[in-house]
Formats: sequence, C-alpha cells, structure tokens
Amino acid sequence: MKITNVRIVPVWCPRRRAYGNVTRTALGPAAVSDYAIVFVETDAGLTGLGEVCSVFKRRGTVLHKDVELALAPAVMGEDPFRIAFLVQKMDRALDGVEEGKAAIEMALWDIVGKALGTPVYNLLGGKVRDRVPLSYSIPYGTPGQMAELAHERVRAGHKTIKVKVGSEDATADIEGVRAVREAIGPEIKLRVDGNMGWPTAKHAIRIIRVMEQWNLELVEQPLAAHDIDGMAEVRRSIGVPLMADESIRNPRSAMDVIRRGAADIANVYVTEAGGLLNASKIFAMCEAAGMPCMIGSMPEFGIGTAAQIHLGVAMTNLGPDSDTCGVLYHAEDLLTKPLRIENGFAYPPEGPGLGVEIDMDVLERWRCNGQSGQND
Repeated sequence: MKITNVRIVPVWCPRRRAYGNVTRTALGPAAVSDYAIVFVETDAGLTGLGEVCSVFKRRGTVLHKDVELALAPAVMGEDPFRIAFLVQKMDRALDGVEEGKAAIEMALWDIVGKALGTPVYNLLGGKVRDRVPLSYSIPYGTPGQMAELAHERVRAGHKTIKVKVGSEDATADIEGVRAVREAIGPEIKLRVDGNMGWPTAKHAIRIIRVMEQWNLELVEQPLAAHDIDGMAEVRRSIGVPLMADESIRNPRSAMDVIRRGAADIANVYVTEAGGLLNASKIFAMCEAAGMPCMIGSMPEFGIGTAAQIHLGVAMTNLGPDSDTCGVLYHAEDLLTKPLRIENGFAYPPEGPGLGVEIDMDVLERWRCNGQSGQND
C-alpha cells in the first residue's frame, strides 16, 4: 500500500460560549477554532483522517500551508504502515509544527487500523480501561458566571473541574476559584490552570498558597514553558501537586522536566507531541520516572478527540482525569456519528481505525467560514 495524496482543508468553527463575547485564556482570545482537516489517501482505496488543531499563534489557516508544502511531500509514495519512519521523515522535512505532523500521523494510524480491521487502541497495545474519566475547563468570567458553568458541568456528570487562572488580576483569580468551589461542593475535584500566565515563581507561589484552602487537586503550568527552574521552585514550595503542560511538548522536553524535578504530573497532548507515537513515548518515560500523566486538549473536534480517547484507554500510566472532550466546547461537530461522551466519561469508537466519519456537508460549511474568517 502506498500514499497517493494528502489533502488539507482549513476550517473555522465557533466555540460554544456560555457567556460573554469571547471565551479566553491566558493565551489570548479563543472565540473560534481555526483548525484544518487532513485526508491521507492510498492506492488501496483507504483514506485516513487527521486534524490540525492549535491554540497558539500558528493555527489551522497557517499550518495548512506547512502540511501542504513540506509535510505532505515527505510522506507521498510511502507505505502508511511505516509510521515511525514517516514521523522521522516529517521531522527532517520541517522543524516544529508538531500540530501539522500530528494530523498526518493520526491519519496514518486510521489507515492502518482500517486495513487491519481493528480500532487504533489495539494498535497501541489494547485497552487497559473501557473509558476515560473527564475534566472540564472553566474559562475566565465573573465569579458568578464561572460558578454557574461549573455547576452545570457537574450536573452533566463531570467529577473534575478545572478553573483557568493566571490573569493579571490575582484577586479575580482567587475569587473565581472560591466561587467555583462553593458551587460544586467539597466532593468534586477542583484544579487550576495558570496557562503560563504568572510572571515569576514567587508570584505564583503566593497566589497558589491562598487558593490551597479550597482543596485543590493540582496546579497546572503556572509559569512560562521555558522556565523549568521556576517550575521546580514552585513545586517545592506549594502543598499540592504541580502539573507541567506547555513545558512538555515532546519526549525531549519531557525528559528535561523529569530530570530537573519540575513537575509531579505530566499533561500530554496528541497534537503538541506530534502524534500518538510521541505521546505514547512520553507516557512511557513518565511511567518509568514515577510520574502519572493525563491527556490535554486544544480543544479538538471529533477526529482529534477520538485519537485522544484511543490513547487514553490504552495507556497504563493514565492518572488524573483528562480533557478528552474537546467536542463539548464547540457549537457543533463534524462527525456523522457523535462520540460517546456521557456522565463524565469518554468512550472510544469501536470501528476500525479511529472509528469516525466526517459529515461532508458540515465540512463544506466550515470551510466557507474558514475562508471568510482568516483575516478576522
């Protein structure tokens, strides 16, 4: 079997917004998802699906050119079963842009699973669990708005709530955490995500120590991704586990965090890691180091979310509840059959490959929005 074509379609889809004009994080506004969908075609008539998704500055309408001009030529004419080899070829063709590489790579897993008639989770070693427990992220807003959304998601079955903090207004961050804890009660797990927003370790430590009174499960990425020494200082100085997110983008950066004692937990992304292969390597490295992992979200559409769930049910080192429910953050999804996400759990599709199909009518509608929204 050989790869005969790689097609990429930039798309633009609104997020589901509970309140306000935009849903934002410390990374900036995020009212829409500016992503891209990848189709990898073969001479055997099998087509693999992938998804380019990113919350960083290089998003789908820019990354699609990286895929089209550099990454697609690297895999053309190759055997899609040679996933590790093709990941190496893409790395040599273009440094960085892991989100684009992840889209092609998840399409390769989709092709292999379809060719063998088995779900991707079996290609990753098989299930060690039937479902992935979920966290839900609460964006910035007034304390009342944040509390209302948190209470809504708990009613929907989520057992873990994550509050976005790290803004310039420490008082607002603290009041938001307090309001959410009061709204969800003492039994629901509560975590906070600094999204790299705090400027120094001492600043982060001071605020986290105040927040600890509301029984935090963990604190995620309080400092900039490169500030590994600062992360280690925060970890030593607080009474709750520290989770690295943006500091871990690939196996090499994961090793740096492990060696320097900069986290208790790793947040692993399929997209940031460059695909399922690298993500599974990070899981294995962290397991050897005694560091549990969870799976983070951009948030993805249905294709990327399906890839996350396949990873989650197959990894032995899955620890805290994961963010594998990106479809819940969007106004709609593009799959013909929705993913099974219910009562705070995500279940893997059981069909061959990723087990998902695209509704082409939705894709065409999103593509039109993407073209009109590129300059917004």
